[in-house]
Amino acid sequence: QLQLVESGGGLVQPGGSLRLSCAAAEITFDYFAIGWFRQAPGKEREGVSCISSSGSFTNYTDSVKGRFTISRDNAENTVYLQMNSLKPEDTAVYYCAAHYFCSEAGADFRSWGQGTQVTVSS
Repeated sequence: QLQLVESGGGLVQPGGSLRLSCAAAEITFDYFAIGWFRQAPGKEREGVSCISSSGSFTNYTDSVKGRFTISRDNAENTVYLQMNSLKPEDTAVYYCAAHYFCSEAGADFRSWGQGTQVTVSS
């Protein structure tokens, strides 16, 4: 089972950018698809984006399409989420998690990280 660690969150003004990282120490990292999820206060967790183990498949929730880009570097055991044109409604704790493929069901994912806070505010 992977141990995933998120980083890169912070406070940013609307319209700004952040790059989140999801890193693992295990050499089996490239067996797994990695999903990014977020949870805002008082709201349910939602899937944001997912990338397949090879990086050949990606998907995004509609609200972030055209603004967020997911990528991975298997040599570095890291998945990135580049977030541009950030909006206040992107404020949430962002988590990464692993599964064998990009499932529609967040409950299929395992090895959840501790999360990183993203706050978009002026």
